[in-house]
Amino acid sequence: MERECRILVVDDELDLCEILKFNLKNVGYEVETACSAEEALEKMDGQGVRKGHGCPFQLVLLDIMMPGMSGFELARLLRKQERTAAVPIIFLTAKDKEDDLLLGFSLGADDYIAKPFSVKEVLARVRAVLHRSQLLAEPLPGLEHEGLKVDLERKTVEVDGMEVAMTKTEFDLLCVLLSRRGHVFSRGELIGMVWPQKVIVTDRTVDVNITRLRKKIGRYAAHIIARQGFGYVFEVS
Repeated sequence: MERECRILVVDDELDLCEILKFNLKNVGYEVETACSAEEALEKMDGQGVRKGHGCPFQLVLLDIMMPGMSGFELARLLRKQERTAAVPIIFLTAKDKEDDLLLGFSLGADDYIAKPFSVKEVLARVRAVLHRSQLLAEPLPGLEHEGLKVDLERKTVEVDGMEVAMTKTEFDLLCVLLSRRGHVFSRGELIGMVWPQKVIVTDRTVDVNITRLRKKIGRYAAHIIARQGFGYVFEVS
């Protein structure tokens, strides 16, 4: 985990809240739970959210079907407030119809996990969403290594002074790998950070795009290393 992150789990099933809290804390996150949207607002400093005082959480795991205010209504409220508009939301719900998915994403959901789900899946998606939100929230350091340079504003890549054409997927993969050189990204993390949530992507798709990326960056391809059983890393040593 890159930094201290506080997560709020909102679900009217107390047992589910406790299971998620235990597993999320076990991998290093700070976690609080709420059994209703109203309680969630109190955890966010009560009226503070409505008055624009900000949100103390970096991610909200949010059920949809709850007594009183629904998860959709809470998400709509959070997205209307400037200081909570960018807080990532992952919906946890038994509702998996297309209309529900579309409504969830229209409200600014960062991901959508249908019940029943595995804890392993939730942890992987939490990691991916948090990392993606952190990349978007702050300027990245100079994304370059020797003669391999990425221009984030122009969306271009230079290899030893020559501009190289890349697809958006290849460009995004390179940005992610360069953003944390030496860090091994699992295929699941790369999928969560690079591909749109509604696109079905397999591990093989990641491998194919990595192969294409390597071909385009010439001698720097040797820095993108596959760690068998783990994922990919941009290794500088």
